[in-house]
Amino acid sequence: MKRNDVLSAKEKRFCSFYISSGDFREAAALAGFADPVKDGAALLTKDKINLEIDRLYQARTENCRRQARAGYERLAFGNVSDAVRLMFAQDPDAEQLRDLDLFNVAEIKRPKDGALEIKFFDRIKALEKLEAAGTEEKSRVSDFYSALVGSIAENTEEQESGI
Repeated sequence: MKRNDVLSAKEKRFCSFYISSGDFREAAALAGFADPVKDGAALLTKDKINLEIDRLYQARTENCRRQARAGYERLAFGNVSDAVRLMFAQDPDAEQLRDLDLFNVAEIKRPKDGALEIKFFDRIKALEKLEAAGTEEKSRVSDFYSALVGSIAENTEEQESGI
């Protein structure tokens, strides 16, 4: 960015709040602008603001993608020993329950007979999601590589033909 394209701290706050809420008036008010309606609308017309919003949105999207992948990995490969421990516990208190890792548990029931039923998330489905995400990522890399090779080939042809 050029020097005049550097965002002020207030503009950066606006961009951050806008990504979170999607409401320019609220974002401008939270960022400290005097007239949130007028200032917020004006900010959205600036290229430097839109570039920062795009950058923050891409970073947020990538972070969500990483979190989803980590969650699927925990479902696919996670330990179920705490859930088994819960099945055999005699009236666990709230503190004992807080210490248990029950991320892989989809449902817990206690039918009339008093036994505890625990249903786990499907590990196979989690593995399928991980595989699909990996295939999609490979496809994006492959598409980028193909575009790069095509661009190099075009530039080489242009140089050879004297264009």
